[in-house]
Parts: sequence; C-alpha cells; structure tokens
Amino acid sequence: MLRNSLGLKDMIPFKVKGWLDAMCYPFYIARGRRPWGLGYYTAKRRQIENSIDAELLKPGSILPEGYGYRLDERVIEYPWVYSRLPSNPGLMLDAGSTLNHSFLLKRAPVSKSKLAICTLAPERQCYWRQGISYVFEDLRACMFRSETFDTIVSISTIEHIGLDNTLLYTPDETKRESESRDFRAAIREFRRIIRPGGICYITVPYGKACKRGWFQVFDAQMVQMVLDDFKPKYHEIEYFGYSPSGWHGADPGDLTEATCFDIHQEKNFGPDFAAFARGLACMQLVA
Repeated sequence: MLRNSLGLKDMIPFKVKGWLDAMCYPFYIARGRRPWGLGYYTAKRRQIENSIDAELLKPGSILPEGYGYRLDERVIEYPWVYSRLPSNPGLMLDAGSTLNHSFLLKRAPVSKSKLAICTLAPERQCYWRQGISYVFEDLRACMFRSETFDTIVSISTIEHIGLDNTLLYTPDETKRESESRDFRAAIREFRRIIRPGGICYITVPYGKACKRGWFQVFDAQMVQMVLDDFKPKYHEIEYFGYSPSGWHGADPGDLTEATCFDIHQEKNFGPDFAAFARGLACMQLVA
C-alpha cells in the first residue's frame, strides 16, 4: 500500500503541470508559439499524437508545409519510430527512457511490446503498474544478457553518453564527464543485447559536430561510427532539417552547418525560433 501511495503522490505534480499547460495553450498560440513557455508541451504533445495516429512520418511520406513549427525534434522522432516499429515489437528496450510518457505507452505498437526502460536514475513518472520494467544503470555496460531484445529504441540519448549528465538526469557526480566518444561503447552494447534480426532505432541531433557540455551534435563521421560499431546487416538513415517554417526531410549535405539552440545555455532564440536541434538523423539498424 505504501508503494502505491508513493507512486500516486509522485505523479500528482505532473498531472497539475499538464492541466496548467493545457489551460495556457490558447495564450501560447496568441503570443506567437514561443518555444518552452506555458502551452508549449500541450502543443508538442498534440502534434506528436496526431502525427503518430495519422502515420505522417511513414516511409516515403512528405511532411506538410509548416509541420512542427517552432517545436523541437520530438515531433519527428516519435512519429518516425512508431511508423517503423513492427506490429508486435516483442521484448523491447527503451534505452534512455524517452518513451516514459503515458500518451506514448498506451499507443500501439509500443503498447503491444514487453517493455523495459533503462536510464541512469529513477524518474518521478513511473508506470510499473502497466507491467513496464525499469532498470537504472549505464548503457555503456548494462546488465542484460546477450541477444535479449527483439527491438531497441534509443531516441536522442547517445548524444548525452559520456558527457555531463548531472544537469538533468542524475545527481551522481561520477556522471559529470567529458568523454565524447563513449557513445560507441553503448552502441556496441546495443549490438550485443539485440537478437539476430532484431531492429535498433537511434536518433541524434545532426549537423556541425559540437560538444555542448551535456550533449553533442553528431556529424557524418560520428554517424559512421555508429554503423561501424553496430555492424548492421541492413540499415536506413533519414535526415530532417528545421527551418523558420518548420520541419522537413533533408539531404545530409544540406545539414553540415546545422546547430542547436539550448534553452539551458542560451537566453535568446535565433531568428528561426528553433526549440532545439536544427538537424536530425534517424537510423534504423537491423542486427
């Protein structure tokens, strides 16, 4: 009973925050859709939900004009992954805990998986009542046996590995690091713990290589490192770019100078009002 009470108590602040954000949504629209203000999360969630349900990012699709206007890259990443997951993902690992939201967990095909979430430290949002397993450890050396998972999803996670994770993800001071190539150890672990024929989905901010303390932007050389370490039998990579009018499919050659806006380090938005990444690489790797 104590466990249930603590779980419900921990969820209350998120519900209150969600209600407040939804109430402020009309003001967010009226004030020009400035990223990260009150109403922003409601706008982003609605875009993600509608895009997943409508399969807007299914293979071969072209995004409508103005898609994801002044919204961060999650409006690409989530619908992209959901549109490519098998109808039954089997035993699935969320490497980084980016799926740990009720509106995502209840949607197929994730809802049909047997899901394990691996991240550095416990989070207040927890859905163990839905049969989800939580493991708290470092993806560079994880506890899972070889060839365990049918599917691995790692959305905007590996760009933080080996860097300063104390800003947002853990109070553990040993995770205040500056090892920009440590993501490679995690990729090798993904390859070890996925079964032959399993599929791994990885997304990263893409553009001009740059280390920003708690994350880094990947360039073509770093994406190639992912391929070299995973050694997929088959792979596909799709690239997306952000412009003042929103998100669109892009050629990687057009993203070589793409940068990120970081609300934690910068006070003023750029003229495009990018909420975070201006370039994105989405990888589908078959073991």
